[in-house]
Amino acid sequence: MEYLSILGREPTISLAELDSLFSGVHQIAPSLATFSSPTTPDIGRLGGSLKLAVKLSSSPLDYLRSAPAGKLTIGISDYSHGAPTKSALLTAMKLKKILTRHDHSVRIIEGKSPVLSTATSLHNGLSGKNPKKHEFIKVDNAWYRVIGVQDIDAYSRRDQARPARDARVGMLPPKLAQILINLCGPLPSGSRILDPFCGTGVVLQEALLMGYRAYGTDINPHMIEYTKRNLEWLVANNLNNCRRVTGVEGDPHGACDMGEENTRQDPPSNNFEVSNGDATSHTWTPPIDAVACECFLGQPMSQPPSSIKLKSEMQECSRIILGFLRNLAPQIPSGTPVTLAIPAWLRIDGTYSRLQILDEITPMRYNVSNKTVSGLLYFREGQIVARDIIILRKN
Repeated sequence: MEYLSILGREPTISLAELDSLFSGVHQIAPSLATFSSPTTPDIGRLGGSLKLAVKLSSSPLDYLRSAPAGKLTIGISDYSHGAPTKSALLTAMKLKKILTRHDHSVRIIEGKSPVLSTATSLHNGLSGKNPKKHEFIKVDNAWYRVIGVQDIDAYSRRDQARPARDARVGMLPPKLAQILINLCGPLPSGSRILDPFCGTGVVLQEALLMGYRAYGTDINPHMIEYTKRNLEWLVANNLNNCRRVTGVEGDPHGACDMGEENTRQDPPSNNFEVSNGDATSHTWTPPIDAVACECFLGQPMSQPPSSIKLKSEMQECSRIILGFLRNLAPQIPSGTPVTLAIPAWLRIDGTYSRLQILDEITPMRYNVSNKTVSGLLYFREGQIVARDIIILRKN
């Protein structure tokens, strides 16, 4: 089946996420990509896709002929090359006129451009879940029906409502945490994800919500306490996604049980493990099925660093990251995926300086993705310390 993704604000990273999970990925426009999947993809697991749609074999009118009686809510987004501002609205009005003749009451969702924003689609219920509410996407001569809209409100809630947050150690967006996990490729349900720089536990919370087991370590004991508090909060407040179960051997923190269909038959305590440890020297408990983390990003900065300051930061970050990878290599089996976010620094000319460590990684018996070589930078406009995503696999 052919699907369409509306790519996020870093299309290169969104495309890399799709390419790691699906076959036949093709970027057909700056913000659009098609891909194939034998099963219906879940947008709730894709941090880099704003909307997902399935290709129609005919027109929206043909599809809606079988719609249930009653009021229909319809939105049109026109991504065709050179589409006029009012093209989507005019198409929607024509559709409404025909459907009205066939005894349908129709409400049209209007936008200020040819495409409806993610927020507009989400808040008007055009996510494909309600058989009376639909968004159709036109791309030249092809039509797609939206089957999922990124729940931006849910991302905000589980980011900002967490009980333990610390801006001094960086604020990893939950959707980027999902992307880091997905860049490891397709993983069996219940796989054990290691984050050796777990901080406040964002990667671990997303791993749990995606049906994986979470294993985190951090050199800072305060971060371990933050992570425990946040994962406890997640379990207590996301009962549709995970439920609290009792740990073993007096474990006061319990575990996150993702449900029978999403887990291996392992002791519940293995679903959630957090402990203190220096990533450059710690010995982790196997098994480790994948590694996804945001590494040490250096000192927070409010302006581009001087050349001397940049050199110092690069040396310290390289020391820690390479030390971690050197320590990790003999502890994971061949084929284990490792995805890292490492720092890159904004320069006065608007470019970013990346850590030059790829030549030092290869001798450690890691294969480096071609996407890593060309660069996968995640940053907000003007952000001083960006995240440079590195995709590796133990050879």
